[in-house]
Amino acid sequence: MHTDVNALFAALWQDYIEMTPSAAKVHKLLGKGEAIINDHIALRTFNLAKVNLEVLAAHFEALGYVACADYNFDKKKLRAKHFEHPDSTQPKVFISELLVEEFSPQLQVIVKDMVEQVDAAATKAENFLYSGRHWKLDFVTYEKLLAESEYAAWVAAFGYRANHFTVSINHLPGYTSILEVNDTLKQGDFVLNAVGGEVKGSPAELLEQSSTMADRIAVTFDDKTVELPSCFYEFALRYPKADGELYTGFVAASADKIFESTNVN
Repeated sequence: MHTDVNALFAALWQDYIEMTPSAAKVHKLLGKGEAIINDHIALRTFNLAKVNLEVLAAHFEALGYVACADYNFDKKKLRAKHFEHPDSTQPKVFISELLVEEFSPQLQVIVKDMVEQVDAAATKAENFLYSGRHWKLDFVTYEKLLAESEYAAWVAAFGYRANHFTVSINHLPGYTSILEVNDTLKQGDFVLNAVGGEVKGSPAELLEQSSTMADRIAVTFDDKTVELPSCFYEFALRYPKADGELYTGFVAASADKIFESTNVN
């Protein structure tokens, strides 16, 4: 495991921009040469013991992160937690996991077979959180997963890496609203996730979010190479709580729609 939190995020970012070429363009468009502050990253996994949420979280907990809140997504059959570092300038971490047992026997067999191929030692390695796929996978099997769960198919195809990074609009010079950010992105020909509206959440919920639709990149399966949605970029504007401190949590109804940024169709 990493011993330096900045080194971990630098490695996650490097892998992310390889999966998400548009991220560099977003940086150039919004940052105008200024540093962009990352609000949070998100990671996906399955709730099987070898690779579950807690296994991924251990990498961050070793660096001082603590669990702050739990989230449930009944329709997508997911659970999630978010983690924060004592140093509030460090990004928050949102980790979700698929509730495998709630799916068909066919999906359960496929996912368990994939996870069995993961070397247990690899899950503790320094690079695990950006190590990609650890299993053999053909396109036919991927399509079987996709028929039941976009999320399961994404994890099967892309493995372990940041699913998205998130621009903190609160720290973005020259912008005061999420609508301004969205307008700039659309003028730059970026396609936004419009599921449930381009802006998810509200000032009343203390969090507004938007996201690009995932880049499409070539993914190599055992039998063929196919272009698929990879990772996306999110944008978050946080509002102060009654005590004046910015809200640091997440809104489950909004996150549910953000998940759809990687939809194939």
